[in-house]
Amino acid sequence: MDVREVAPGLWLWSAYHEEWKESVGCVFYQASDGVVLIDPLVPADDAEHFWRALDRDVKRAGDVHVLITVFWHVRSTREVVDRYTARLWAPTRARQAIERRAGTVTDAYRPDDELPGGVRAYRTGRAAEVVFWIDEHRALVAGDVLLGDGEGGLRTCPESWLPDSVDHPKLAESLRPLLDLPVERVLVSHGEPVLADGRAALAAALGVK
Repeated sequence: MDVREVAPGLWLWSAYHEEWKESVGCVFYQASDGVVLIDPLVPADDAEHFWRALDRDVKRAGDVHVLITVFWHVRSTREVVDRYTARLWAPTRARQAIERRAGTVTDAYRPDDELPGGVRAYRTGRAAEVVFWIDEHRALVAGDVLLGDGEGGLRTCPESWLPDSVDHPKLAESLRPLLDLPVERVLVSHGEPVLADGRAALAAALGVK
C-alpha cells in the first residue's frame, strides 16, 4: 500500500487490485461533517494496519460516507459500510448496479444534489459514472473516464471502455464543464495523479487549447 497526503485532510492511497492485477487509487477526505471515502479498497497485504489507521480517523471524525465513481469501483465498500455503519451514496442511474455489488445504497442522488463534505458530482459520457469535485481542495476525483498518461498528465479512457453511442469526442464534450472549475489537482484511479496545474492537464486531455 502506498499512501500520500495530497493536502491537509486529503489523502490518496493505492492498493493492489486482485482482479485488475495492478494498483488502483482511492481517496480519503476529512470533511467537516465526517470522513468521505471514494472508491475504497482495503489492501490485502496490509489490512490490519489500514483498519487501525482508519478506525482512529473515524473515532475522531464521526460519520463515514462512501462515494463511488462507477459501479466497477465498489471494491471494499461492503466491508467499510458494515464496519462503520457508513452511508453509501450512489447516483440514481447507477444505484441498481452498485447495490448488486455492494449491498443497499442508503442515499441515491442526482448530480446537482449536495453530497457530504460539500462534494459535487458531475456527469460524464458514461451514464453510470460521475466525476467528483472537492471544492475545499480544488480537486477532481475520477474513476475510469480520466487516467494518468504516464508522463505527468492525463488522458481519456480507451474507446473500448465507452458505450457504443459514445466516442472520444463525445466523452470530451461531456467533461468540458469541468474546465469551468478552478482545478488544481486531479486524483485518478488508474495511473499517477496530477497534483499541480490540474486544469491545464485536463484541458490537454480534452483537446482544448
